Amino acid sequence: MKRVLAGECLTVTRAGRPVAELRPLPRPGLDAATLLERWKNLPAVDPNRLRRDIDDVIDSSL
Repeated sequence: MKRVLAGECLTVTRAGRPVAELRPLPRPGLDAATLLERWKNLPAVDPNRLRRDIDDVIDSSL
């Protein structure tokens, strides 16, 4: 169960044949108020600087 709680999917076998799978349940989504509160704390993004950073690492001729 610790492995499943950590995000791993486990296959249950019987006589070497898979019969079931244990997997973590999807986490519930966050409500809009929580998302907005989290977004308030995100740093500002300078689009020009972001573009320069991307251009530095990606070949623009592709």
